[in-house]
Amino acid sequence: MADTDTGTGTGTGTGTSSRTGTTRRRSARERLLAAAARRFYADGVAATGIDTITAEAGVAKMSLYNNFSSKSELVMAYLDARHEEWLGLYRRRLEEAGGGRPADGRAGVLAVFDAYADHAALAYERGFRGCGLLNAAAELPADHEGRAVVRRHKEQVESLLTGHLQELLPGRPEEARTTAEHLSFLLEGAMARAGLEGASTRLEHARAMAANLLDRLDRLGRPDRMDRQDRQDQLERPDRMDRQDRL
Repeated sequence: MADTDTGTGTGTGTGTSSRTGTTRRRSARERLLAAAARRFYADGVAATGIDTITAEAGVAKMSLYNNFSSKSELVMAYLDARHEEWLGLYRRRLEEAGGGRPADGRAGVLAVFDAYADHAALAYERGFRGCGLLNAAAELPADHEGRAVVRRHKEQVESLLTGHLQELLPGRPEEARTTAEHLSFLLEGAMARAGLEGASTRLEHARAMAANLLDRLDRLGRPDRMDRQDRQDQLERPDRMDRQDRL
C-alpha cells in the first residue's frame, strides 16, 4: 500500500500556485515529487541527495525506490511535472484571454508570456531563480536524457508560439516560424535576466516588446490599417516629421 498523508496540493511543490483550502490525502509519490521539486529548485539537482528528499517528504527511503527506480528517474519526473505546471498556467491564461471563446493569435502569443511571468511569481522558498528546467539541464551531463526532456519542452513552447502566429499571419508560415523563434529567444533571455535579478520586471518588458512586434506585424499584413496608423503617427508627431523633412 502506498504511503499517504493529509495535505493540501500545491502543484509540483516548486511554488504555491494555488491553495483551495481543500484537504486531501497525498500518496508517497506525490510527497516525494513535491519535496524533490522544492529542493531541486532551491538547492540544485546535484546538491540534493536522496536522504534530504525522503526526510522532507516524511517517508522511508524504501518508499522512494518503490516509486522511482533511481534519483535520475525522480529528476525526469520533476522536469515533466514542472512543465505541466507551466502548461496549466498557460491554459488558464489562454482561457481568460478568450473570455469563453477561442483566443485569437495575438492573445495566444501573449498568454505564453503571461504564463512565464505567472510561473516566476509563484512563492519559491528562496526566491525566483530563473527557469527550473534550464537550471536543471545546466547541471546534467551532456548525454543525460533529462536534457532531451528539457529540449522537448522548450520546443513545445516554441511550437505553441508558432501556432498562434500562424493564426495572426495566415498564408505566411515561414514568417510565423521565424517570428516564433525570435519570440522564444526574447522569452528565454528575459527569463534568464529575471532569474538573476530575482524579479519579473524583465518578463514584463519582454511582453511589452512582443506586443509591439505583434502590432507591427498585424499592420504590415493589412495595408489599410498601416496607412491609418501612418496618418495617425503624422498627426501625433508633426514636429518630428518637419525635422526629418528639413534633413
